[in-house]
Amino acid sequence: MGIAPSTPGTGALRRMRAARDTMDRDWAEPLDVAAVAARAGYSRYHFVRLFNEVYGETPGAYLARRRIERAQDLLRTANLTVTEICMLVGFTSLGTFCTRFKRQTGMTPTEFRRHARTPGASSIPGCFVLLWAGGFRADRGCAIIEKPARPAASYGDA
Repeated sequence: MGIAPSTPGTGALRRMRAARDTMDRDWAEPLDVAAVAARAGYSRYHFVRLFNEVYGETPGAYLARRRIERAQDLLRTANLTVTEICMLVGFTSLGTFCTRFKRQTGMTPTEFRRHARTPGASSIPGCFVLLWAGGFRADRGCAIIEKPARPAASYGDA
């Protein structure tokens, strides 16, 4: 008789689920595998190995897949450019985004949009999507909604 392969315990599964939930919640933010691993209570290398064992893919592959899925939703419904969608879902390189998108879906983002949009259906205005997703926040290097407040001028100022 051989030795049965070890399976992660309930505590490890809970920590993996918490890490995956973190990636699902913060998918558009720059995520560091080491930080997510630390949140789960593991070293980076042990976390990657255990995540792969539990979910069948690495944390990086999981996050990229979830970002592409979100991009598919935006390509179907939003009036945004491919570049805007690329940045909005958390990719920093348009080339990497397009390559991974094609690998996952079998077509480029533009081809996907052409095939996925329902004829005659109106799309969500891009400004609304950006506002909803926080795309107008100053800390993202994007436009801000209001001009910064200027101090009120006193009578002595010219």
